[in-house]
Amino acid sequence: MGRIASEAVEDGAAETGGLASPSIVYRARRVLAIRPFRRLWGVTYLCSTADWLTLLGLTGYVTKLTDSYMAQNFAFTGVVLTLLLPGLLFAPLGGLLADRFDRRTIMASADAMRCGLLLSIAIVGEPLWLFIGSFLVGFCSMLWIPSKDAAVPNLLRRPDQVETANQLNMVMTYGVAVVSGAGLYAVITGIGPALGLGEAVLGTLGLAKIILVINASLYLASAILIATRIPELSRRNVHPVRSDHAAAVPKRDGQPRRGLFGMILDGARYVHGNRLVRGLLVGMLGAFAAGGAVIGSSNAYATSLMAGDAAFGLLFIAVFTGMSLGMTGTSRLARRLPHERLFGLAIVSAGIALCVVALSPHLFVSLLAVGLVGACAGAAFLAGVTIIGTRIDDDIRGRINAIYQSLMKVVLGGTMAAVPLLIGLMRPRTVSIFGNPVVIDGTRPVLLSGGVLAALVGLIAYWLMDTRRGAPVLADLRNALRRSPRRVNGLLIAIEGTSSTDTQIQAAALADRLSKQPRPVRLATDPALNDHQLSALLSATSLTGARARALAAAAVRADVVERDVRPALDQGAVVVMERFVDSPVAQLTAEAGLDAEELEGLADWATGSLRPDVTVLLDIEPDATAGQVATDQRWRIRGLLAEMAAADPGRYVVVDAEGNSEEVADRVHTAVKAALVDRGLLAATPTARRAEVV
Repeated sequence: MGRIASEAVEDGAAETGGLASPSIVYRARRVLAIRPFRRLWGVTYLCSTADWLTLLGLTGYVTKLTDSYMAQNFAFTGVVLTLLLPGLLFAPLGGLLADRFDRRTIMASADAMRCGLLLSIAIVGEPLWLFIGSFLVGFCSMLWIPSKDAAVPNLLRRPDQVETANQLNMVMTYGVAVVSGAGLYAVITGIGPALGLGEAVLGTLGLAKIILVINASLYLASAILIATRIPELSRRNVHPVRSDHAAAVPKRDGQPRRGLFGMILDGARYVHGNRLVRGLLVGMLGAFAAGGAVIGSSNAYATSLMAGDAAFGLLFIAVFTGMSLGMTGTSRLARRLPHERLFGLAIVSAGIALCVVALSPHLFVSLLAVGLVGACAGAAFLAGVTIIGTRIDDDIRGRINAIYQSLMKVVLGGTMAAVPLLIGLMRPRTVSIFGNPVVIDGTRPVLLSGGVLAALVGLIAYWLMDTRRGAPVLADLRNALRRSPRRVNGLLIAIEGTSSTDTQIQAAALADRLSKQPRPVRLATDPALNDHQLSALLSATSLTGARARALAAAAVRADVVERDVRPALDQGAVVVMERFVDSPVAQLTAEAGLDAEELEGLADWATGSLRPDVTVLLDIEPDATAGQVATDQRWRIRGLLAEMAAADPGRYVVVDAEGNSEEVADRVHTAVKAALVDRGLLAATPTARRAEVV
């Protein structure tokens, strides 16, 4: 029984995003519990497995159609290029279509076309059509991917689930599907000889054609599932972007442009006018240039370490293991550090780690540094995709996703192709460093230059994207690495008092004044005042007892915190909430005679121990005309609130609430500004003040 209760408390804390943040497994289960996303995840498995099997199947097929060794190698390169080239040419077109037309129709049509093209390749059996068909298959993929990526946020319940959804998709695409595709290829190519079905029975191209037919069936199954089982892919703007940092979609005469050329212009103007997106694209260049440099130079670098042929494989394992760890750990860091800062810092760290790789004299040091490069690149990639899913308007998300994906392929492929050429320009020399022989060849200066370039690009991206100019980054980093970190992403300001009318008016006035500055501001109301959820809950269950009503109010407050408050704080917003915890606790204690410590414990559990950065207590004498009983209760409430403020003076600001509402609003605004500056939550200089909250 104790274990069950403990698990329930842990689940409740995880649900509300408490101080002990939920595990990756828990968050993954919550996302996979959403039926439309779970079905799309299954479709992603089918298509990703088919994608990898297409690469293996077509390359195996083309070698059967050519005779000489040199021709087979050129044919292999040709298949890879024809599959990747559409990503460089047509990704923007896929983004345009995803933003203009129904995404479910685009995805189902693309899968149906991929099915037909693969079947035609198997039927025609000509090398020329193989290359043309594989190019068209890649073109269909470029229609499919932007629509899928743009649709994912609209399938989720909350914007903060986008990061976990991206992690699941990456695990599926680059983990499970790779193993499945390679394993299926091995089984198919090995089952023929094992069963005695050689070329005499199936023909020279028999197994290759079987692979293509299986591939086509996977795409066909995906098309059917998308068309019949996931109608939610057609949703639009389920979670409207509310960040003031993101630029609006360009419009003409109040409406977005709808022509193809007009949509291209809108996308270009959006990128030009949005510092967030510009920083995202600039930073991505550095992240994937660093990753491409490591991959492109790994063979020559392993030779320079004089560590044997196995070093090449170990370096590959290190970089991809690091990428996996980086993608896995990003979500935990992002709960302590804004994605905008995390993205730039990850790229700068990748550049520094790449410099360490260039200067490393020993394989062990190289493996650690290469793993760190992969981890930082993986963290930057996941943070970038999450920013697109949560901070970019749905009307233009497909185009930004397409640009991001196409530039990734250009940079990664271009770097991998250019690095070996640059390495070959320098003649190798063998030197001794700390008694270890090291070959100094072109890999060292190339990697060092790449690391410096990535670090500089990361700094530029950080400067463009940072929304917390007034807060020192080193303090954020120290806080992110603590075992029990402070919340730094947003600011929570609570307005407490004896009168619900006063707290409601002053919370709205403070939110209105703070909203005149760049940082986003949200106003959250006390659910016990007039929220229809609480009224419906109490009337439906006929709750009349004080304890029952307290539990019902705590349940509704927990929902408000999870649904509205925490997502806003995670996005770096300032949240102003009336009667967060203290006033309801004091009111129930004074009016119903409930134990204050028990109520505080219940409130802690409901809110996940969330505490305001600043609590404004409106101090006013109760109105004697309200009646003796009501006046006495308000005096008791006032006394309890005064005791809370005296017990925790570092968090409270007591404001005289006598006078008209405008005068009180001025006092509240001035007190909040002073409190934020004094407590290091707001820079004191005018420049930093404009960049922060007020």
